[in-house]
Amino acid sequence: MTLVDSNILIDLFGKNAQWLVWSTQQLRIAKAQDQLAINAVIYAELSSAFNNASELDRFLLPAGIKVMPISNSASFAAGHAYAAYRKRKGGKTGVLADFFIGAQAQAEGWTLLTRDVARYKTYFPHIKLIHPE
Repeated sequence: MTLVDSNILIDLFGKNAQWLVWSTQQLRIAKAQDQLAINAVIYAELSSAFNNASELDRFLLPAGIKVMPISNSASFAAGHAYAAYRKRKGGKTGVLADFFIGAQAQAEGWTLLTRDVARYKTYFPHIKLIHPE
């Protein structure tokens, strides 16, 4: 399973000129090799670009992207990783979502397709990342 971070999907429907080609290519490659998924956190991050949940679901369906639940063990790991981040004086706000995403990928043994790698590499060193070099 490949968990697709929201920044990749936003590149597609937001038509981010800088990342559109890379994100499209990586998503196609990942889909050819594996099943694609997002979780409820990523779903929430994407929601502001759509008028309602049905529109978002219609975007995800043809791409073959499933919404997968976050397990208790992944949620627990996310909380501990976030606490470690705060203990290191991590001051950036709005990052808890990234900890849920990274923890799920690590707990489930999934690959993560993302453009934001630093935090994932630091707090979830065992996940396989697909990212720009």
